Amino acid sequence: MRSAVVLVGGEARRANGQEKYFFTYHGRTFIERLVDSLHEVVDEIILVARDPEQCKRFHEITGTRCITDVRKGIGPIGGLHAGTLAAQGELIFVSACDMPCINPAVITHLFDCIEDYDAVIPSWNPDMLEPLHAVYRRTTLLAYLEHHDSLSLRTMVKSLSARYVPVDELKIIDPDLRTFTNINKPEDLERINTPDSEPCISLKGSPPDNKFFK
Repeated sequence: MRSAVVLVGGEARRANGQEKYFFTYHGRTFIERLVDSLHEVVDEIILVARDPEQCKRFHEITGTRCITDVRKGIGPIGGLHAGTLAAQGELIFVSACDMPCINPAVITHLFDCIEDYDAVIPSWNPDMLEPLHAVYRRTTLLAYLEHHDSLSLRTMVKSLSARYVPVDELKIIDPDLRTFTNINKPEDLERINTPDSEPCISLKGSPPDNKFFK
């Protein structure tokens, strides 16, 4: 069984307080696009929210289960912990909620690369990774998240036996790497929602803080 955990509990500071998962991209919300893509490749989808009130916002998103952070206020690590506890699959794809162009074929490839590793993580270079567009082994991830000192994704990833998949390898599946498209600001959304833009056009520029670390 394969699971997906989507972290939706961020405070949306870079989006002027707006909830990015309800941004509309080519007529559909981010969360709708993301969930539809995930349904193609996983058996369950878990949304991890801050609190029960936030979970209520996803009642109309069918085929998902919304849970809340067990450990409050500690960022993505807290969401990963709650999602990993709730997941039924041994392999878990983890995603942020601001990625409307997730490519199911890319996700399948990441699952297929797991072999005996604890995680499979896309890599732009040795210092720039995609820990929130990655596959993890539940038992190993949970063992770390149950007993950790750092709240850093970097520290977590470095503690695992991870396979790093160069993004150039993924270009065979997704030539423009649109699977990594993300929106952090309303002005970015306006720029890609122009009438002549293609769906899931890849954004150029600096990588967002919640996807990469240096």
